[in-house]
Amino acid sequence: MNTSLILACVWAVIANVLAMTPSRDNHWTRAYALIAVGIPLVGYVTYENGPWIGLLVLAAGMSVLRWPVIYLTRWLRRIR
Repeated sequence: MNTSLILACVWAVIANVLAMTPSRDNHWTRAYALIAVGIPLVGYVTYENGPWIGLLVLAAGMSVLRWPVIYLTRWLRRIR
């Protein structure tokens, strides 16, 4: 396993631990931080391992952060 995949696994573990802790703002602050770290991490995984593994990591990240993705798709539909 190379460095990018190890970092992606660490990101997933941290995301799950953060999801289990209580939050007053429904975890949105944590979600923004995870997104800010996760986007470059997906790029790094894609660079080192190719597009298919990058898409798998992107799908895993989207499943962890599903509500921001749902709100983004609703917002994009409203604009169109």
